[in-house]
Amino acid sequence: MFDELDWTYRGTYMRERHGVSVDVANEAAADPSRIVIDPDYNSTSGRTVRIIGYSVLLGSIVMVIALSDDGVDYGVNGWLSNKRDQKIYREAEGHGQN
Repeated sequence: MFDELDWTYRGTYMRERHGVSVDVANEAAADPSRIVIDPDYNSTSGRTVRIIGYSVLLGSIVMVIALSDDGVDYGVNGWLSNKRDQKIYREAEGHGQN
């Protein structure tokens, strides 16, 4: 689940708004060490999932918002992770706070 996201509706927006490509977002979402927060702690609807993963292409931790609907996993948005999400990712990986 969420290994490859359908960016048909939001891929261009994400790239233009946040500078994150579909390839980078998919790589972070498929990171074997990713963190999946379901539901996303900022979700208003409670339907979206926050995925925090590492992108080798970008060399950074990326946050991806995804939504499953009728069996399709859609990418909703993605951007460079904030300090909170970096901490969540690193602590889960046993890397401390650095």
